[in-house]
Amino acid sequence: VQLQASGGGSVQAGGSLRLSCAASRRTFSNNGMGWFRQAPGEERDFVASISWNAGSTLYKDSVKGRFTISRDNSKNMVYLQMNNLKPEDTAVYYCAAARTAAVSGQKALYNYWGQGTLVTVSS
Repeated sequence: VQLQASGGGSVQAGGSLRLSCAASRRTFSNNGMGWFRQAPGEERDFVASISWNAGSTLYKDSVKGRFTISRDNSKNMVYLQMNNLKPEDTAVYYCAAARTAAVSGQKALYNYWGQGTLVTVSS
């Protein structure tokens, strides 16, 4: 599975961005998917996850109520809608495909990663 993330950019605090992740093959529909982020000098952290059929989602506490993960299996796409962005959301965002069909916040369970897209939020 190859993953291509896009949609990053620079916004002011309170603004919105929608990240997209395109997967390269149809078997993506059997995998749980996730978004992670990595700020400068920090480790890559979990942001959100969605199960194979979009029946379950999981979020990092600090993004609950602001971010929404979704997927369209017919298009091999995963999305992350980010609203009310804050400067602390600034990071490179990565989409990833999990080994399992369920949601997961564990980075070790993801075995395919996209190249990352930069999100910069200014105050």
